[in-house]
Amino acid sequence: MATVPVHNLSGEQSGEVTLSAEVFEQSPNAALIHQVMLAELANRRRGTACTKTRGEVRGGGRKPWRQKGTGRARVGSRRSPIWTGGGIVHGPRPRSYQQATPRKMREQALRIALSARCEAGEITVVQDLRLQDAKTRELVRLLAPLELPKRALLVLAESDASVELAARNLAGISVALPEELSAYQVLHCHRVVLTQSALARVEEML
Repeated sequence: MATVPVHNLSGEQSGEVTLSAEVFEQSPNAALIHQVMLAELANRRRGTACTKTRGEVRGGGRKPWRQKGTGRARVGSRRSPIWTGGGIVHGPRPRSYQQATPRKMREQALRIALSARCEAGEITVVQDLRLQDAKTRELVRLLAPLELPKRALLVLAESDASVELAARNLAGISVALPEELSAYQVLHCHRVVLTQSALARVEEML
């Protein structure tokens, strides 16, 4: 079992915690990770892109010129796709990109992602993460001793409006609850910071 240090709000090591082998010591499975992450990214798509066909664009109705005798190509409508301002052929239409993924697959993918972060030494555990005020500079002061990389994920045991508001102005810092964690979130960041209570919740869920 892996053991990681626990830091207090001053950045000093205050103890150690043993990570569950069932959650943080899973073997890699690239095919599973790819399928789950692909489904999550697809589910984020709104699918509202839409173009107009020749039956929806404005204009047309009258034949631009007679069929024969002009020497020009025959044409029946100004809404033809080959005309400027005409309809679009095979353009995007509103659709759903939703992909259903079994819960057990999503959970296993999350275990593998957390295991990869743990093996790389990119799991940080803190005693607690609370702010007196929802001030970005206050959150920056608390996170400074941890020396976080460009992208980091803060995992809280329960929703905290102060931390969420303060982190909203920090590029690369995102906040999540254990119930919201996904393999994509974990692998997209460069460091996962969990509070002790959030770590217990994650291990309980997985």
